[in-house]
Amino acid sequence: MKQKLLYTLLLITSIHTFSQETKFTIEANYPFTMGENFIGNNYEGIADVGFKYSFTDAKLVNLGLSVNGSLLNYNFKVQDNFSEPFNYKVNAYFIQPRIFAEFTIASIKKFHPSAGLGYSFILFNVVGPDPLDFSNETAKDSQSGINLNVAVAYDLTEKIFIQLQYDFIKLGTANDIPNTAYNTNVDLVKIGLGFRI
Repeated sequence: MKQKLLYTLLLITSIHTFSQETKFTIEANYPFTMGENFIGNNYEGIADVGFKYSFTDAKLVNLGLSVNGSLLNYNFKVQDNFSEPFNYKVNAYFIQPRIFAEFTIASIKKFHPSAGLGYSFILFNVVGPDPLDFSNETAKDSQSGINLNVAVAYDLTEKIFIQLQYDFIKLGTANDIPNTAYNTNVDLVKIGLGFRI
């Protein structure tokens, strides 16, 4: 146990020592849904976490990889003619890997705009009663599509920053889902706080 603790402390110290110009960031965001689409009209944001790694360190632009994970929630009721309404809960888990470019503006060093391109996976988990035997049932589904991300960050300190992000996701459709903007376009806005490791 002491050996594992020592290795963990050594790892954290070495990451901090070698990252004078920090390459890793951790983010905590609150996601807002928007737009006239099935996500924007029904779901509410719960939380979003993100991790970034910059693999270049240029004066004007840094390139890197990032991933965000979000949780959104949708609660609804279904009423039939014979009983009380049935309550259903849908959790939507977003996984968003992407490549990004973060720009440096010489005149405003604390301000960092960025743009990213990636692919989003949305996993849906539905929990609710089976109307025939009143037991709880779980159903799962997934959708995915190309993700465009634009963001701005503002440094509060050398290590801590606030940020605003916008994600546009263009989902593919299955044969049984109409190919309309309502079913394929997803818009998310995220506001959060980040920490450079």
